[in-house]
Amino acid sequence: MISFKRPPGIRAEKTEIEAAGRKLKLLIVRPEEPAEEPRPGVLWIHGGGYVTGMPEMVFASRAIDLVTGGGAVVISPYYSLSLNRPYPAALKECHAALVYMKDHAAELGIRPDQIMVGGESAGGGLTAALCMYARDHRTVNVAFQMPLYPMLDCFDTDSSRDNHEKIWNTSRNQKAWKMYLRKLPDKTNIPPYASPARQTDYTGLPPCYTFVGDIEPFRDETLAYVDALRAAGVEAEVDVWPGFYHAYDMMEPEKEDAKAAAARFLERFRAACEAYRAPQW
Repeated sequence: MISFKRPPGIRAEKTEIEAAGRKLKLLIVRPEEPAEEPRPGVLWIHGGGYVTGMPEMVFASRAIDLVTGGGAVVISPYYSLSLNRPYPAALKECHAALVYMKDHAAELGIRPDQIMVGGESAGGGLTAALCMYARDHRTVNVAFQMPLYPMLDCFDTDSSRDNHEKIWNTSRNQKAWKMYLRKLPDKTNIPPYASPARQTDYTGLPPCYTFVGDIEPFRDETLAYVDALRAAGVEAEVDVWPGFYHAYDMMEPEKEDAKAAAARFLERFRAACEAYRAPQW
């Protein structure tokens, strides 16, 4: 059963920054134990189909593992939901949060060369879009990306077409994309910052780890993203878990296979902390 309970040994606080013409709240989650050295910093972007969700989902998602098991500082933005402000509001606000992490790394206690981005579902889609945006505008050099079962493609794929599994399905997916992209004038020419599957240049993006279920709508777009990264010379790994519907790891965390997925995720994060450094421009 999904739980938003904060585990012991964790400190959570909020701050507020200027972002895209509004005040943006950030949830900052870190280990209570003081660190002798700066920690990896992760911008974690919550899911919810761009329509719903909240940063407190970090306590039910893989993000909390990064804090409890990976010693990271996780920052999650209260980005605008598409019901109120469609694309590009969420992307611009998440970018402002990412720049804040870079500019305030010392006071946040994070390593400026280990600023990472992750998220689940729509947050995974925003993760990919944000890495593209930061690369193209040379604002933040992201060390690693973790877009879990990401919502990347505004057009149907073989796995998102006629999908009726739990939590997320074809109907919800199509309605959510319509809401998110409703202000774009040309629905046949979607920019990659809105739908990252529209990207044609994957060079220079951060190394990636992700996982996805084999029966969920986002299986094919996740695999296509990893393939595109690899073709561009970017290190990228994906695990495909049998029988996982969308957000299975969050919905059924006590299942042994969900625990295995969580353990694998944390293992790959720790490996990334050893392997990847991205000095800021």
